[in-house]
Amino acid sequence: MRTEILKLYPDREDVTLTTYLPADSAELTRGGKRPAVLVCPGGGYTFCSDREAEPVALRFAAMGYHAFVLRYSVYKSYPVQIRETGKAFLMIREQADNWLVDTDRIALCGFSAGAHNCALYANCWHTPVIYEFFNAQPEMFKPAAMILGYALTDIIYMMGRERFLDGDAQRVLAQAREVFMGKKDPDESLMAEVSPTRTVNEYTPPGFLWATAEDTLVPVQNTLLMAQALADKNIPFETHIFENGVHGLSLADQATAGSPGHLNRDAARWVELAQAWLEKRFALKMT
Repeated sequence: MRTEILKLYPDREDVTLTTYLPADSAELTRGGKRPAVLVCPGGGYTFCSDREAEPVALRFAAMGYHAFVLRYSVYKSYPVQIRETGKAFLMIREQADNWLVDTDRIALCGFSAGAHNCALYANCWHTPVIYEFFNAQPEMFKPAAMILGYALTDIIYMMGRERFLDGDAQRVLAQAREVFMGKKDPDESLMAEVSPTRTVNEYTPPGFLWATAEDTLVPVQNTLLMAQALADKNIPFETHIFENGVHGLSLADQATAGSPGHLNRDAARWVELAQAWLEKRFALKMT
């Protein structure tokens, strides 16, 4: 496996793209290109979780995909994170021949705030906020699929039920306003712009969504609303809601558990389900 840490900015060590590239083999791909998954960890836009980074990338690499982890900017306001996602796509495309990446089949995979970033990007990759910023053609930034784990998807919905949220969830919502949007009291137009449920469009790629009904930090309604938004636009999707499980499960097994509550055999099945869903779109091309 070829692993390398690449900086998105020459003068910053915190924003990086890490590669996890299975080696080419005469017994396997024989010089052919593999699909890829770009992983965006969560962390409430205040940090990038290690639990939702390398272990997840290694799991996708074990499935036969090239995997990448994007550690995007934290404590920075929108739209810097979606532009960094766009920069990661450009970096992957620039090295596609060298890394043997099938650039027509790159999926996004995010968790919590990272899933929010993925969903936002998936809805706006084709817009000037991305392609004009880089002075590149929109097709250079196109994702083929998205996998969203316990995603925050609707700021307006969350604001509407803020008084019903527990203390931790209220802090997450405050972070979304102050850290991501840069305002304690953002106007509704900005909140709508950064609520992926409200910006799904014909260019949004197919989605695999999963969450747990017990999640009190990012309530399950965020996933259900995203599923409804995809359905309303006739975007293919698959959704799995597990009955039990805290927020931040990641792989929900020993590889990513930071506490006993992160071990959840039932919810851990999301990985197998996502693998089957991806294989319908991303199966390796055998010769």
